[in-house]
Amino acid sequence: IKISQQQIDNLGIKTGKLEPASQVPLFVAPAKVVVPPAHDFIVSTSQAGLVIKMNASVGDKVTKGEVLALINSPDLLTMQGNYLKALGTLKLATAAYRREQKLLKEGVVSGRSEQEAYSQYNTSAISVNEARQLLQIAGLTAAEIKQLDSDGRLVSQLRIRSPVTGQVIERMVVSGTHVDPMTSLYRVANLDELWLEINIPQAYIDEVKIGDKIQVENSLAEAEIRVLGQSVNPENQTVQARAVIKANSASVRIGQKLTIQHFQSSDAITYKLPDGAIAHHDGKTYVFIRDKAGLKVNEVTILGKQADGSVLTGNFTGDEEI
Repeated sequence: IKISQQQIDNLGIKTGKLEPASQVPLFVAPAKVVVPPAHDFIVSTSQAGLVIKMNASVGDKVTKGEVLALINSPDLLTMQGNYLKALGTLKLATAAYRREQKLLKEGVVSGRSEQEAYSQYNTSAISVNEARQLLQIAGLTAAEIKQLDSDGRLVSQLRIRSPVTGQVIERMVVSGTHVDPMTSLYRVANLDELWLEINIPQAYIDEVKIGDKIQVENSLAEAEIRVLGQSVNPENQTVQARAVIKANSASVRIGQKLTIQHFQSSDAITYKLPDGAIAHHDGKTYVFIRDKAGLKVNEVTILGKQADGSVLTGNFTGDEEI
């Protein structure tokens, strides 16, 4: 097509370079953003009581060990009392056992008496360890238990702490609520890694491989397939795959339903062009290459489509002005 530079300028024709493409889009599929199970935590109370303060709201970032809630718990008082009683019994049993050991060396008492004292001491030590572990399960830290050992001062407020550094995803109760043991208070997640659960159409499952790249449409997020399911959903004839988001995970949200595009490596030399640079005529596809005389028509083959253009192959050197 012979056309001058002035005519090109008058018509508003724009030109651009070919963009090399190493991946070819194969298909699109629905997906959902989820948190890996190992990074998702339900924070609950181990004791019954009254919630007197909730320190975090949905969306807040929290650190491991941070106090999320305070609960007034009579059961906690009882557990601390039992611990102190067991500790007192252990002290008496320890003193009695040492006395029997001394008397045994002096020949005043028999070995049987010393063994009975040891048995009482051992039983008391087990009771103390059990009571201490119950306090730890209830939520008391080692420092708080040590303070209880030293001053014997009971605390009625149970501090509920975050098990991980992350973000509050959900809050289940409000201040003033009476809670039972194992009542869920918060859902906290570490968002350093996010997954995509993808429903791959059965027709494409043989084309999908571990390590294939995934692009989230209308987002900068990119992912890589790590797991392929072995069963087909009978309702929609799809196979679930799991992809790990490798880049720009901040551009998606937990629970978000979105559309992904699957990319496949190609042995052919491929390029990406905006759809405005591609023409269709009589079932064939063409692009126009700028040369000294005007525009040269070049037939191409489209391998796949993306939101911002198409991936194609053709007789190119790669330096053409399209």
